[in-house]
Amino acid sequence: MTILVTGATGQLGRLIVESLLERGASADQIVAGARDVSKAADLGVRAVHLDYTDPASIAAALDGVDSVVLVSGSEVGQRVAQHQAVIDAAAAAGVSKFVYTSAPKATTSDLVLAPEHKATEEAIAASGLPAVILRNNWYTENYVRDLATAAETGVLSSGAGDGRVASASRKDYADAVAVVLLEDGHIGEVYELGGDVAWTYSDLAAAFSEILGREVSYVPLSFDEQVAALRGFGLDEGTVGFVAALDAGIRGGALADTDGTLSRLIGRPTTPLVEGLRAAA
Repeated sequence: MTILVTGATGQLGRLIVESLLERGASADQIVAGARDVSKAADLGVRAVHLDYTDPASIAAALDGVDSVVLVSGSEVGQRVAQHQAVIDAAAAAGVSKFVYTSAPKATTSDLVLAPEHKATEEAIAASGLPAVILRNNWYTENYVRDLATAAETGVLSSGAGDGRVASASRKDYADAVAVVLLEDGHIGEVYELGGDVAWTYSDLAAAFSEILGREVSYVPLSFDEQVAALRGFGLDEGTVGFVAALDAGIRGGALADTDGTLSRLIGRPTTPLVEGLRAAA
């Protein structure tokens, strides 16, 4: 079996390669796809040029590959076309397992990030690829910047209200990818993945306090207050609207659900909030 990891030099992709090796895959079974191959030199596996915007590079990277993990792209607004290129190439290559890292409840969620993931899942289904969909909740690492701000100000502010987030560390999600790639089965499954605990922003402020050794207060903002604050930081209108819409989705419960599927897949509890933040910081 040969596994291609796309986006292998990204934050999640690197961890997927590491998890595959930790869980018994040999280095010669793993191919790291990267736009800049030089950045994959330290991964200890074969690296190939793979650019989501270059179909020829994708086809070449798939030579001799049995399984693929498509790590969702980071360029919002361009991801559907980029993902489609990988899907088409994988279908043409006849891969036996195709794993995609999607978003929570991608096909039904109102979360501003969901439409591109929904379109990608639909494209995978239409392709006929033998696929596994991993719908990842938030990464705990997403809050490192907020932690740094809180270290200076003693305040965590957000438009998320009392919404809950079932975050887990990237390592947890990477382990899930490795499990479904290396184990038999899983094809046809759609797994909703999240941390074992769904926390509020008040809980997040308490976690910040524990890590920083100083009190951090949570200040909830209305939608309009958050928009005004983001504009005050000098952000462009597109970014302001995007961030405010994300927090509105959290406030509405888009990231609140957790049923233990992730911990069952990886065979251990997910990384606790404080531990994940400490490691990331």
